[in-house]
Formats: sequence, structure tokens, C-alpha cells
Amino acid sequence: MSGLGGVSVIFDLDGTLVDSEPNYYEASRRLLAAHGVPGFTWPDHERYVGLSTWETLGLLRTRYGIRAPRAELLDELNDRYLELARLCTPAYPEMRTFVKLLAGEGVPMAVASGSSPGAIEAVLAGTGLDAWLRTVVSADEVARGKPAPDVFLEAARRLGTPPADCVVVEDAAPGVAAAHAAGMRCIAVPYLAEQADAPEFATAGLLLRGGQSEFTAQGAYEWLARSVLSP
Repeated sequence: MSGLGGVSVIFDLDGTLVDSEPNYYEASRRLLAAHGVPGFTWPDHERYVGLSTWETLGLLRTRYGIRAPRAELLDELNDRYLELARLCTPAYPEMRTFVKLLAGEGVPMAVASGSSPGAIEAVLAGTGLDAWLRTVVSADEVARGKPAPDVFLEAARRLGTPPADCVVVEDAAPGVAAAHAAGMRCIAVPYLAEQADAPEFATAGLLLRGGQSEFTAQGAYEWLARSVLSP
């Protein structure tokens, strides 16, 4: 058993472990343009950060009156995204260090993401994070995406860890809400600093308002160690 007792850590992927949102934005922009919706902007994209790809496409389809079936849009978006992701999806350096630190301590870890299984696999392989993160759950595999707790509860089930002994690392309000609904503690590292005051983030055990610029592997590890002593 590690120095963190029976704790397991569940990571969100996009915006938490890796900076993939620019690729998702560009893939969405190209998709919408191909379906007659030009001018999709980064601020437009920001409102969907933290939602599953499937849910995001449902909202975009309704908002812009796109007639193509959502499943068709999903396949097209994933193709566009994977093309970009394979070229460049950087992992956050301190997050990589944190994963390696936890692995060295024998802490069970998982990834629970709103992305498709193929996108998760490609990004983890491309960044080398798959060397340590082998338990993976996509929102495509559960009934409901974030902010519902399903994806985190499934990750806990696969790790064989009670939800109360899991700690989630998240960047977006829907994910923090999902962790809270799952009965899990949460380290929140907001991708969008202006969202740090959202009520969902108030439920996090550790909120790093400055996002990735404020996150350190050692600081997160020390907080985890303290939380084991005072659950």
C-alpha cells in the first residue's frame, strides 16, 4: 500500500492532463463551417468546456439548427480532432510529474473523460501517459456524462476503490460537480480562470484558482497526504 493509504486518483483528461481544448475548438470550428455555420469563436467554444463530446454536439446541433444526425457529427468531429491531436497535444509538465510521482507510490489511477475512447487512447499514447494510466473510462461508456457522476463511479468500480476513497483531478465546473455527486474529493485546476468563482468549484477540497500556473505536483501530493490523515 502507498503512503497515501487506500486512496485512488481519477484524472479528467482534456484541460487537466493535456492542453487539448485548442484542438477541440479547431475541430469544432471546421465541423460547423462544413455544415454551414461559419464564425464559431473561442468564446463560443468556452461555454462547452467540461461537457462530453456527445452532449456538446447535441447542444451545437440545436443551437445552430444542424440537420445531420448527432452520431454522424460525432464521427466527423472525432476524425477532425484525431487528425489535430496526433500532430500535437501537449501534456502539462507538472501533471506528468504528478502522475509519475503517484505511480512511484503505487497509487491506483484512472482517466475519466468526456472524450470518445479513440480520442482518449490517441492522446494518452501520443503523450506517453499511457505508460502509467491504463484504466480509462469514456463518457461514451456510461449512461450520462458530466455533471452526472457516472463516469467517475465507473472508474472507481474498475479500480476497485470505494468512491469515498477516490480523489478526482478536474479543470471544469461540470467535472467538479460530477466528483461531488459521486461522493469523491476533488482537486480543481480551472482551465478558465474566470470560471473559478462558479459555485461548483466551491465544493472542491483543493481549488487552485490560477489553474495550471498554480498547480505543482508536490503541492498536490502534500494535500493528498494531509487529506488521508484528515478525510
